[in-house]
Amino acid sequence: MTLAPTHTRRRRRPAAADFGAGPLGVGVTTLWLSVIVLLPLAAVAVEAFGGGLGNFFDSAFSRQGRSALIFTVWISLVVTVVNAVMGTLTAWVIVRDEFPGKRILNGLLDLPFALPTIVAGITMLALYGSAVAYTKWAVLLALTFVTLPFCVRAVQPVLLELDREVEEAAASLGAGPFTTFRRVILPSLVPAIVAGSALTFARAVGEFGAVVLISGNIPFDTQVSAVFIFKQIGSDNQAGAAAGSVGLLTISLVVLVGMRFLEKRLVGQSEER
Repeated sequence: MTLAPTHTRRRRRPAAADFGAGPLGVGVTTLWLSVIVLLPLAAVAVEAFGGGLGNFFDSAFSRQGRSALIFTVWISLVVTVVNAVMGTLTAWVIVRDEFPGKRILNGLLDLPFALPTIVAGITMLALYGSAVAYTKWAVLLALTFVTLPFCVRAVQPVLLELDREVEEAAASLGAGPFTTFRRVILPSLVPAIVAGSALTFARAVGEFGAVVLISGNIPFDTQVSAVFIFKQIGSDNQAGAAAGSVGLLTISLVVLVGMRFLEKRLVGQSEER
């Protein structure tokens, strides 16, 4: 039995809605992004490479900086996998199940967006205390908390738009719940899961407030790159902080671009089926 993946319902926009902002809008947008994004990034790059390429690599990939960077990347990858699975499950429960307190739960999912991350760190420190504080588990919990909404909010609207008739047709042909999910529903969810995972990784890599207290900032153990960069600024090592920032930014951009490319390919393959 061959089951086609469920596609989202696409509504054609009225012709009157197809208008652009014109050259003025493009110019204002470009200027705004330049001031807010491009110029600050350029300033950091100039500061990082001001002492030459050799000094940049010495600062960005010193023994302590390299250890913090490796730890940051792998713990962020673990958090991304955890939230991809649990975020998809949470979105499924919110969309497909009815239970008391559903609206409250749905609202609480956005709490990490509104809550200052330093408060999240203090809360977890008070809750778990010495049980996990100043360990890698503490960093994992903190990063999981602040990145919780990304996969949920990416998958949730796709689930809402899925055509339930295709699922019913698959069931009528003898497909069980697991087969229906794996071969009909999941292919349509994968692009959204990838998009949410990319945002999760990018946020986890650069997180500072949630981990600065609960991690203990132990070099070569629980120190993340953001805290390492902060320490360089405190030591009046502006060039070292800028070099570490450029290294962290480069990794984030590579992952984001790679996941965006993967997302587009998955969407294209889904539309061809």
